[in-house]
Amino acid sequence: MGANMARRLKDCGYTVSAVSDVHAPSAEGLATELRAKHATTLAEVTAAADVIFTVVTDDAAQLGVFAESGDSLLVGAQGKIFVNCATITPSTHVEVERRAKAAGASSIEACMASSIPQARNGTLYLMCGGDAAVFERVKPILEKLSAALRFVGPTGSAAKVKALVNMVMNMNTAALAEGLGLGAALGIDLEMLREVFAQTGANSQVLKTDGEDMQNRAHDCYFSAAHAAKDSTIAWRLGQDVGLTLPLAEATKRQYDRMVELGLGHLDKSGIAELTFPGREGAERSEVEG
Repeated sequence: MGANMARRLKDCGYTVSAVSDVHAPSAEGLATELRAKHATTLAEVTAAADVIFTVVTDDAAQLGVFAESGDSLLVGAQGKIFVNCATITPSTHVEVERRAKAAGASSIEACMASSIPQARNGTLYLMCGGDAAVFERVKPILEKLSAALRFVGPTGSAAKVKALVNMVMNMNTAALAEGLGLGAALGIDLEMLREVFAQTGANSQVLKTDGEDMQNRAHDCYFSAAHAAKDSTIAWRLGQDVGLTLPLAEATKRQYDRMVELGLGHLDKSGIAELTFPGREGAERSEVEG
């Protein structure tokens, strides 16, 4: 995602000064492509740019790049703006903002919907949170990345909305996998079944993006099952925090957790069909071990 966002901004005439990644060969290749600096330390990234985008995996990674000691994006961060795009817990976004302010910098959330192709084409859906004045300063850049830009409110609020987006998306994905898996077990033609789903109340965006892939076992990764497990957990815990029982969210979380346990976390989220279609290894292993 980060690499394609950088490519998009370069195409739009912005200078991409430096890139960094924990997998150094990826960063080196992108730096060569974009004629940018391959920053081998986080401090080098901050030194090279006025606006710094972060796209990391989870809370630990986000807090790690904003460490309060050692190599960190906060080194020399006075006057810089950080745009943080990871799907992480709202409290982590709040903590990052606190650390950025202590270093004389600013930060906002820019939580992303859509996937890798949309990042390249500048058609992401971005949900932003933080100080409204800071958002206005970076809005022209964000508009180049997004077909739909939404300012949600104070820091943490965009992460809450994104958690709900992914919670519902993941539940829809799990439900579709069960519907198609049951259809396969009943001997129903799945091409026909998907067409009927599309014309009825069973239709969904997930049907468009994942239905055929589930049928054909085409699970090239655009949004991994491991990330779906993480995001489902974030939403489920938010429900716990406010005293709500969310049985569908919990069941979906357990399905994606199961994929990770079975070594299938690297598959696209559509790979949840491997737990439901008859005769597939994940379904057989779940039945035996369950």
